[in-house]
Formats: sequence, structure tokens, C-alpha cells
Amino acid sequence: MSSYNVFAKYYDYLTQNVDYDAGSNFISGFFKAKGVNTVLDLACGTGVMSEKLKEKGFEVIGIDASEDMLSLAQNRLPENSFIKAKMQDFELVNKVEGCICCLDSINHLTEEEDVLKTFENVFNSLSDGGVFIFDVNTVFKHRTLLNNQTYVFDEEDFFLAWDNELLENDIVRIMLDFFIFNGENYDRLSEEFFERPYSTDNLKEMLIKAGFKTIDLYGGFDLSAPKENSERIYFVCGK
Repeated sequence: MSSYNVFAKYYDYLTQNVDYDAGSNFISGFFKAKGVNTVLDLACGTGVMSEKLKEKGFEVIGIDASEDMLSLAQNRLPENSFIKAKMQDFELVNKVEGCICCLDSINHLTEEEDVLKTFENVFNSLSDGGVFIFDVNTVFKHRTLLNNQTYVFDEEDFFLAWDNELLENDIVRIMLDFFIFNGENYDRLSEEFFERPYSTDNLKEMLIKAGFKTIDLYGGFDLSAPKENSERIYFVCGK
């Protein structure tokens, strides 16, 4: 299996340590300062951040490539608009004022041309003065915390072995083996995907090539500057 078919079911459980409230406060602060009302949640997953932003009064459209993720997002927000599309291959009928791409979704694009195409798609989807906010895992994180690490989740109704393998260009191959209890024994289901880190200079170069005029970087929700050992960097870009 691939493209999060199994992962989607347990995604919210496995990301319950994510501080969505802090993230949505960080995002909404920039959006409100720029008068943003309409937002595209790119690679929206199960729609948690879409829900947080809607609670803050924003009109949100979600895009994701996984039908399983979108199904969960639609159940979470039945009245919301969700679109099945890849980040590097979408076009909106009506422009939005803001766009987000959260939880290192950009890292899932392992080819530079796909990252650039994604940035171009976002730029073309934004109205003049629009704001694009996204985060990425850093090269430091890939080389240290994600480098050939194994994580085990032993829960009541499933067991998960999560293996990371560091490849060329600091790409991490992520292999998931789920053992799901069916009432009598366990069914094994497997997923595999890849994440690639990009340097801040590389990302800035692609953002400028896509057309963005202002690019600010932050090392955390407290608006601190990125450090050499920052695990995640937040980009706030203006059209």
C-alpha cells in the first residue's frame, strides 16, 4: 500500500503531540495583520488545521492527494470544500488571500522541480498581497533525529514499527509496518514514503523564482530566528 492509505486512519493519533493551537495562533497572527480572510490549506491531511483556522473565522479550502485523508477531513468539516490534487499539480478557480502548508509536507517532495512547481502554483493561487506560510524539517533534523532511527508504538488495538533509513541527499525513507488487531489476531499492513530536507538558501531561491517578494524565516512560534540546530523552520512569504 502507499499514499497514506493505512496511515490516514491513525494519523491524528500519531500526531497528537502536535500543538495545533500554537500553530494556528502563529498563522492567524500573520494573516490578520495582512487582512487575510480566505485560506488554502495545502496538503491538509485530516483537516485539523483547517478546523482550527475556521474556528478563528477564516474561510478555508483544503487540498490533499490522499482520498483517505480527505474523507476524514470531510467528516470533520462536512460543509467545507476539499479538493483531491497533488501540491505540484493544482489550480484554483478563485484566488485566495492566504495559503498554508503544514507539518513538513514540502519535505515529501523529493525533487526540486516539484517544490518549485508547488511554489509557483501557490503564487498563482494567491491574490496580490497574499501570504504563504509553510514549515519544513531541516537538514539538521534529518541527519540527527531521523537518521536510521526506529520507533515503536504498542497500543491496545494496533502495533506499529516505524523505521527510518537515511539515503543520498539526506532523504529519509520512512517504512511503517502496522499490525492491527482484528478481534482474533493481527493483520499486517505496510506503508512507505520519503522525505527530503532542503537548505534555507535553496528554498528561498525557489520562492524568489516563483515570484515571492518577501521571505521571512522563524525558528519557532515565538518568532525566534532559526538556529544551526533548529529542527523545523517556518517560512512566511509575501506576494
